[in-house]
Amino acid sequence: MDTLSYKTISANKATANKEWVVVDAADMVLGRLATKVAKLLRGKYKPNYTPHVDCGDNVIILNADKIKMTGNKWDQRLFFYHSGYPGGRRDVTPAEMFAKKPERLVERAIKGMLPKNRLGRQLFRNLYVYTGTEHKHEAQQPKVIDINAIK
Repeated sequence: MDTLSYKTISANKATANKEWVVVDAADMVLGRLATKVAKLLRGKYKPNYTPHVDCGDNVIILNADKIKMTGNKWDQRLFFYHSGYPGGRRDVTPAEMFAKKPERLVERAIKGMLPKNRLGRQLFRNLYVYTGTEHKHEAQQPKVIDINAIK
């Protein structure tokens, strides 16, 4: 029996084929968008997925200012920040965060779905979120994908 034909091939930094993709977030629910984008960043849709390697795609999200949240999450959900000083806790609703910087809300949702280690921080650097339809990554020739068509 030839044992070399049964070896599992693991991707590494040199063999990972990373692509650039554009996702339009207009009229999409935030959590559903975030789960699929996190999987794209991780590379879970690729056949050579390896858990400990950055083999995912570079994702550009457009129209982050047109996302939706279901129910009363805009006003009832709370995000917590702390300055590090006594009494330095700050509560922010998604509506307040969205009013200041809409990209931050999308980034936070996706970052929470990535691993909490060095790999997760590296994967998060492959995410680019913009309000509006313009972005500065035309030189990479990104392909537009329909996020709803991905399972």
